[in-house]
Parts: sequence; structure tokens; C-alpha cells
Amino acid sequence: LAPTNPGPRADNLRHRATHAELSVYIKGHGCNPSLYINMSSPRASITLYLFVLCAFSLVYLVPPYLAMAPMSNLGLKAALLLLPFANAASCTNGTHTRNGLTWSPRVVRMNQVQVIGTHNSYHREAPLAEHPTQATILPNVQNYYYSHPGLEIQATYQSIRNFELDIFADPEGGHYATPLIRKLANLSTTPDPDLLAPGIKVLHVADADYHTTCKTLIGCLGIVKKWSEEHPDHVPIPFMIEFKTSEAAIAAAGGASQIPWNDTALLKGLDDEIRSVFKPEELITPDDIRRGNLTLEQSVLQYGWPDLESARGRVLFLMDNGPVHPVRDAYTDGRPNLEGRVLFTNSAPGNSDCAFQKLNDPTGTEQANIQAQVKAGYWVRTRADVPLDTLLSNDTTGMREAAFSSGAQIVSTDFQAYGMSTRWDVDYAVRFEGGAAVRCNPVNGLEGCVDAELEPVEYVRN
Repeated sequence: LAPTNPGPRADNLRHRATHAELSVYIKGHGCNPSLYINMSSPRASITLYLFVLCAFSLVYLVPPYLAMAPMSNLGLKAALLLLPFANAASCTNGTHTRNGLTWSPRVVRMNQVQVIGTHNSYHREAPLAEHPTQATILPNVQNYYYSHPGLEIQATYQSIRNFELDIFADPEGGHYATPLIRKLANLSTTPDPDLLAPGIKVLHVADADYHTTCKTLIGCLGIVKKWSEEHPDHVPIPFMIEFKTSEAAIAAAGGASQIPWNDTALLKGLDDEIRSVFKPEELITPDDIRRGNLTLEQSVLQYGWPDLESARGRVLFLMDNGPVHPVRDAYTDGRPNLEGRVLFTNSAPGNSDCAFQKLNDPTGTEQANIQAQVKAGYWVRTRADVPLDTLLSNDTTGMREAAFSSGAQIVSTDFQAYGMSTRWDVDYAVRFEGGAAVRCNPVNGLEGCVDAELEPVEYVRN
């Protein structure tokens, strides 16, 4: 009987031995890592009884058959009596397995790396014919003048391993198929056939900034799934999901009406759409991470995230909205630990659902806060720039360098390649040395971690 091993970075975690945290592992022919018995379980007393019975059976039944052995009977009894307990103790440092994901000591975990992501990964700048009208609808319209290539192009040629998608509910279909800006600019108002079917849509601002590289959530996810299947050893790819609805002023002017996301059926539909693209073994979900009677937060802080090796080729989904937000409230309603959910919520420490935090400012004292959260075991996303403020400032690289050294697992940018900022007469990009897609985390990385071993180098071409 022993406290379970809280993980390879136990020095950074709190580990008080409580009744729910005590466990026993039983070893037969080597440690069976999948046999994890929580001592608060009703079966625990029976299991412990059988464990002790097995020990005494070994002591009193085996010796008669070993009478010729040179070891004394007393010594043999002592050795056999201690053997199961020694095996149990050795198993506390063994491997836990869930949905094909493993937790092992002294190996790189999936949260001990750092990747670069793109902000509004789907976005395309409006055509010139819409620019004058767009300027009358959106303030600071120059902030919308940027374009990203397709998601698969970003992954292969720009070393991107995190995508952000803004999603709009469209349960009936066609709700966003005729953008108001087209009518105001005297352009064709023929409905977009790709937007007529029911299902979640991906765009930036309904009726005003709607051009994208992929128009539906299922379509966007399908692109990344195809890339993933062609590159099966990639590090896990997190998707940032921002829940949006039409802006009130634009809706009042004749645009699409608002469809709020804090609706049980809509949120179930989101989970269902994701699961229609990715199989369980291609996902990392809160249920995969949570242990026994612990909350999701306790599980992350005590046991950490899965081994990187077991998480390769998978994706996970992170909620952008929050930590105080009606969508998070609705998503966790009746599911305080995200039971049965796909997304990890953007929560705050102390909440049972807190495994991920969005901390967008890595500068000043906020950098130390991010570093502390990363060391504790949380997954963190931060930003390297704020367009166009960063490009027009006197320090174009300070925020980027602060983001890198913060240890946040995701560093998001609008400028993932050189050339994207030149229209503002600035040469700026967010890239790792050599154009790598991933590197060892500078804050919680495992000693001995080697950047070049984290992902096959042939997966990027830049």
C-alpha cells in the first residue's frame, strides 16, 4: 500500500496523501500497469484481502515443493512474504494507460514541449470590392487585412501545430449564406452553396468579414485529419475553439440574427461534429486525463499529461472563451469535470475543470505567472503579438521573446512566416530556430530532451 507516483515533476506539485489518493498495484509476471485500484472503491477491501491471501499462500504452500533448495525455510518464507509488497511498491512508478495514452516516469510528456499556432487560422482578407463597405462596418478595419494559407499548408510549410477556429451555430443551415456586406456593396447576393447545409460554420465576423479557407467546422477538421493521417508521428495538435455569434449592431442593420451558444443541444452538436471526424483513439479528451475520484484539475496536477510518444498523431480541443463566460457555464453544467465532453475549458486554478488556461499577455509580471502555471502542470496558450499594435510599436520582438521564454505550450501569432508583415514595412515572424515545428519546453522540459527527436524533421518543408 503506497501513495501513487504524482509524476516526473513531483517537486513542482502538491501531493498530500489522502484516502482517495492511496492505491495498490498487483504484480504477476511483471507489473501490470493497467491494474489500478483506488482504495476508496468498494472492491478495495476484497482486493487487499486477496492480495494478502496470495502472499501467505506463497509462503506456506510453495516451501514443501522447494525442500531441496539451499535456502532455509524461514528465509524463504520471509522472501516470499515480502515479494508481493516489493512488487506493489515497484508498480507505483509504473505506467498508467487510458484510451491508448500512457503515463510513464522519466519520459517526455505532451505538455513538456512548445509549439507555434496561428490566430484565426482560417482567415482570408476580404476582396478589394468589399473593402470600402467593410470600412464603414468595422472599426480599425486595417486589423482585418491579413490572410492565412490553408491549414495543411500551414502545417507543412509554416511549421504550425496549433489552429484557432471561430465557430458560429447554424442548426437549420443557410443562416450566414448571404452576407449583408454583399448587399451593401451592390455585389451578388446569391447564397453560398457551401453554407446552406445545417452544421457549424467557421468565419470571423458574420456579414462583414466572412472569407475563409474552410467554411464549415467539419470541413476544417477534415483537412487537418487528412494531414495527420499522412504524418502519423506528429506531436498532438491542439485546436483553439472560439464560440461566436453575430454582432448585435450588424444584426440590427439587417445581418444574420444572433444564435447564442449557451444551449445544451448546440453544445452536444459541437461534440458530435468533432467525433464524426476524429475517432476516440485520435482524440485526447478530459475523460482520458481524469483519474478515479479526482477532479480533472487534481488529475492534471498530480499525474500530469500523457507521454508524448503515446499522444502522437492525436488532436485535442481547447475552449477560447472564459474563464468567466456563459458558454463555459453551459458546457460544464452537470459535468463539473467535463465528463463526456470533448473540449478542455479555459478555466481558472481552483476550478474542478481547470486543466487549460488562456493567458494572452506574456510580458512583465504576467510572464512569471505563466511560468508558474506551466510548472504546476497546466496547459497554457499565450500570444506573441497583437496586430497591428506589435508591428507599429518601437519593440516588435519583445512580446515574441517573452512568449517563448514563458514556457506556454502554445505561442500564437498572426505572422508565422516572413513576408506577412511587409505591407506595414516591417520584417517580423514567429518561428523556432531552423523553422522547427516543436521544441523542448524551456520551463518544464525534461532534462535530456532533444528538439530534433520530438517530431520527424521531414514533416516540415520551409
